[in-house]
Formats: sequence, structure tokens, C-alpha cells
Amino acid sequence: MSVVDQETSAAPASVVTMPFAKAINAGLRAALAADDHVLLMGEDIGPLGGVFRVTEGLQAEFGAERVLDTPLAESGIVGTAIGLAMAGFRPVCEIQFDGFVFPAFDQITSQLAKLTNRHEGALPFPVVIRIPYGGHIGAVEHHQESPEAYFAHTPGLRVVSPSTPNDAYWMIQDAITSNDPIIFLEPKAKYWMKGEVDTSARALPLHASRVVRRGTDVTLVGHGAMVTTLLQAAALAEGEGTSCEVIDLRSISPIDYGPILDSVRRTGRMVYAQEASGFTSVGSEVAATVMEKAFFALEAPVLRVSGFDTPFPPAKLEGLFLPDADRILEAVDRALAY
Repeated sequence: MSVVDQETSAAPASVVTMPFAKAINAGLRAALAADDHVLLMGEDIGPLGGVFRVTEGLQAEFGAERVLDTPLAESGIVGTAIGLAMAGFRPVCEIQFDGFVFPAFDQITSQLAKLTNRHEGALPFPVVIRIPYGGHIGAVEHHQESPEAYFAHTPGLRVVSPSTPNDAYWMIQDAITSNDPIIFLEPKAKYWMKGEVDTSARALPLHASRVVRRGTDVTLVGHGAMVTTLLQAAALAEGEGTSCEVIDLRSISPIDYGPILDSVRRTGRMVYAQEASGFTSVGSEVAATVMEKAFFALEAPVLRVSGFDTPFPPAKLEGLFLPDADRILEAVDRALAY
């Protein structure tokens, strides 16, 4: 089929265009309809639909016993979800903002992450914890954080982050059907981004990474909202004669290294970009693993571009803190200079 044919052909009836937040909403609706044991829990997620309106309309459709407005007590939300999971339910907890997850940190890392192991695998704990995370919205303190490394470091937790509406729709459903506890990180900068969602077939398994742009000179890897920035950098690099391959991690724990290593063995160079601070981060882990497993294919060290090792700054300074296309391109130039 030619490019013209592709552009003029009507999209299948199963393909719809919707914002990222609505894609999660649709995925939650599908999960609630498919299994009566699925429950949603969180602050203001009922009539209000959550601060980002991700759960809008779900309480009216499924009732207050399945879409529960909770007190402002994150530790209590997660603790209750653990008990519900032990009773056979599949609770999905919403943490209103990334910085609010820390009151529940003990419940998540000391209890939820360890209970299946404590029961020698006999008792599953299918709890999903949804966390809006990252910057780009000009929010105040405690409302813009990137806490993914804390959870990825904790054995017993799975950590994922979609970057497109289609992934958001399918990955939230896959997370809910998993028997393991999953931290579901939603890049809040993406909530209003529109994209196509194919409701008939999932594209990839939950923990698979994905090549989103082919290239030959440098491999660019990232997760969440940073994938869009990587694509911007790749487009600019192409104008300067450099071909960049872009890979969306999608799953932070476990990590699917297959596409990353295949790409690095072809390009010989890699740059990892993330919003989170760089020290002991997801980017650190990916860089170390690639250096170990593809060392003899590398023409340059694996380079990292990240937020600075400071607390997330006030809104007026977030543009300096968050990596942009220019910072990524500078790393690309350094990689090519070796």
C-alpha cells in the first residue's frame, strides 16, 4: 500500500482517537465490566472523577461500592487494598499526585511487595497503584516528582509507564489482570495528548519495550513523557544528518532489554533520557546493563541525560530542570564525537 493509500484509507471501526486520560478511563471501564472483583479506590475519584478526570463517569456507571471515594489517607488506601486482595478482589488505587505516595511507601514496599514471597507464592496480591508522575504541568511542590527508581529497586513490585493512549488503554487492563502488585506510572504531561487507540487488539505484552522510530547512528531510550522529547530530538537530528533510533521502555521493572541490545549492537551508541534525577536511577541501571551486555559493540560510552540531582524546582524553573531536545542532542553529539 502506498503512503497516499495509507493516508486516505478509512481507519478500522475499532480504532478511535482519544486523549491519554480518556484511554485510561476506557481501559478501567473495560476492566470493571469484565470482572466484578475489580474495584477502584482513591481520593475524589467518584463524582468528581479524580483531579485529572481519569475516573470520570465510572462511579455513576458501576456504583459507589466498586468506585470508592476514600479518605485522604494514602497509607489507609493501600492497606485496605492489601486486605481486599487477600479476600479475592482486584483493587486499583489512585494516588492523587506523585508526591502523595510517600505516606503509603511503607505499605507498598514493606508489605505489598513482600507478601506473595512471604506466602511462598500461594497467595497472589493483584493490586494496581496508579500514580500520576513527572513534570511539564507547572505544579507546586509535592505535585511533580519522578519516584520510579524507589519502586523499581523493590523486589516484588512490577513497575510500568505507558507513553501513548493506545498503550495506556491496554496496559492498565493487563496490569489489573496480573496477579502481581503493579505500580502504574502515568506521565501527567501526557493526559491531554490525543492518539489512536485500537480497542480490538493489544500491540505488545505488558513488559515489552518498543521501537518507536528506526535509525542507524545512535539509540535513544527513555520512558513516559520523555519518549516524546526523544522523538523531537530524533527529528531535529535527522535534519542535521544523524539517524536516531528511539525505544520506549514501557516497563521499568522488569526491563525488556532485547530491542535495546539489538539496537545498540547496530548503532554502537546509546543515550538514555529521563525526567528523574540521574543518581542511582532507572537510567543508571539501563546504562550499566547495556555496558555489560553489549560492551564490544559500543563505539562510545552510554550517556545519560536527566533531571539534576536536586529536589524538583518551582514551576518557573522546571524548564531548566527537565531534559529537553537540545540537551539530548548535545549528548548525541558527544556520543558521535568518540
